[in-house]
Amino acid sequence: MMETFNYILAQNPLRTRQDTVLLLLDLIRPLRSHYSPDGTTLHIGSTSAHYGERGARVEGWARVLWGLGPLFSGDNSSLPAAVQIEIKDWASLYRTGLIHGTDPKSPGYWGDIYDFDQKMVETAALDVALALSPATLWEPLTDCQRENVFHWLNQMNEHKIHPNNWRFFRILTNMVFARLGLPVNHKRLKEDFDVIERCYIGDGWYFDGHNGQIDYYIPFAMHFYSLIWAALSPLDGNNYRETLKSRSIRFAEDFVHWFASDGAEIPFGRSLTYRFAHSAFFPAMALAGVKPDSMSWGAVRHITLQNLRHWMQYPVTAPDGILTIGYQYPNLLMSEKYNAPGSPYWAFKAFLFLALPEDHTFWQGEESTVPHPAQMVQEKPRMIICHENQGGKDHVTAYPAGQHAMEHGNCAAKYEKFVYSNYFGFSISRGDSLDAGAFDNTLAASPAGWNCYRMRYGVEEYAVTSDYTYTHYALLPGVTAKSWVIPCGGGWHVRVHRIVTDRAIDTADGGFALPVEQPFTLLPNGKDGKLLPGKEEAVSGGIGAFLSWGASAACALDGGEPCRCEMVRTFPNTNLMAPLCAVPTVITSLRPGNYLLIHAFFGDAGGKAEAALAIPPKASLEPVIAIHKMDGTLVNIDTAD
Repeated sequence: MMETFNYILAQNPLRTRQDTVLLLLDLIRPLRSHYSPDGTTLHIGSTSAHYGERGARVEGWARVLWGLGPLFSGDNSSLPAAVQIEIKDWASLYRTGLIHGTDPKSPGYWGDIYDFDQKMVETAALDVALALSPATLWEPLTDCQRENVFHWLNQMNEHKIHPNNWRFFRILTNMVFARLGLPVNHKRLKEDFDVIERCYIGDGWYFDGHNGQIDYYIPFAMHFYSLIWAALSPLDGNNYRETLKSRSIRFAEDFVHWFASDGAEIPFGRSLTYRFAHSAFFPAMALAGVKPDSMSWGAVRHITLQNLRHWMQYPVTAPDGILTIGYQYPNLLMSEKYNAPGSPYWAFKAFLFLALPEDHTFWQGEESTVPHPAQMVQEKPRMIICHENQGGKDHVTAYPAGQHAMEHGNCAAKYEKFVYSNYFGFSISRGDSLDAGAFDNTLAASPAGWNCYRMRYGVEEYAVTSDYTYTHYALLPGVTAKSWVIPCGGGWHVRVHRIVTDRAIDTADGGFALPVEQPFTLLPNGKDGKLLPGKEEAVSGGIGAFLSWGASAACALDGGEPCRCEMVRTFPNTNLMAPLCAVPTVITSLRPGNYLLIHAFFGDAGGKAEAALAIPPKASLEPVIAIHKMDGTLVNIDTAD
């Protein structure tokens, strides 16, 4: 059943607005029987989030509006008659839910909004839907019903809100008040935009509340809401609209390189269960009518729709067609404390393009790709971004330094690994042992013999150069490390670690997590996955696995400490991309002292690499540490204090 449903989704070519309307309807149709009788809530699961069951059901109801609001606003008259009837049925359901949900006398009343309430988050979808589709959601209401909607939303102006992207929820509320001729709280608007300004760090980039946290909340929150404001707000003090637009144009010049030509983005940071919300920034640009000169509208559309096509290949829904918590497959281990069953419908932000008419430039002309540099430094998010063609696949890797987040599940794994990949993803821990910890693309340490490992959490200093990233951090009490990570090309990167320890420890330096069976296919007549144990092969100084769907290897270079290399079979469901994986790992036992470790790691997404061809880079130690990249150039590393 699951494969049948996803097969239907995967067959949609997603070329036209009509195609995308049909995709949206396919995705929401399984929800229809899960609404409350009065249409105020949506109940689609029994797992929980920190805000409880009532909030979770309101959230599910609201997040579907990210798709329906733009759909209601568009010209749907050219769609088949049956589709138009279905859209009108959804409009009736949501209009009824809005009426009862905002009526304090109704049993379905959503409840009052209080300080830092989760319902504040969900007002944004309602605000945008009201702004885009007043003829559907506002004009048919009676004066009393409109008064209830206003009073419920106006509670946003009466309560405290987190000083991060949440401020946009109140900004959008006052925006829709202005559009509907309702009282606007200008004092709150100024306060909220002042907070947003304090989050701006230049070159189009913001942080989200915490200066060490720069992730997908920048495109699908900070810029997404900024562009909606720029497109729809009748308010524009000090020509702020143009400031927001120009920042988004600059941001797009960096952010476009987080995507591969096949639409797959780099999984990095929190809230990855929102999946194709990652591309929502691009239709928001179209709504506001802005783009960089370096990108055609065909390229903007291609990134958006190709990302949707990419996601429709994978089992992102349950057998009944309901989106699941997870990433490339259902996975609660990687979720956040604020991920309830309806949370994944945040992905519907990507459907903002449904508000664009068929004659909009977004829909015109041929799709085109954006050329990607082989390697570039992105200063504000503190990353080196690399693109490499591997067997016809665009393997995108991000090498971050100095990223840090707090108060989120597995945040060290989500922000602080040495490299993140659009093909191999990353793993999160479900324990402290080497196999349960799933320490891919990171250095972890354990007290000697304990098999109780820990990776870094925060850094004392960092740097990003055109050649490498550098971080200085603690691994354990009394154990510090300095790490230089050098992208080398040819699928390789090298890590140089200077470790100082006052106790005996074991270290594990892991490479890319490789699926150990053929990844699931959603298409008929596809090959079944076959578990492939014992396929490890020797690589110069190390070990790897070279399978038809990808290759991963790790080795120690000359000049490092004695070590052993293993393919560590990690616990099931720890990796975001595939449920069963192995991580090539360099394991070293160290006594108290000062040590130099030099390791090389290989990842190939094309599935054509062979062990005999995976020749690692070289390292020389005299007169300084020099890493010989695959193109013959040298990168010198000074590990002295």
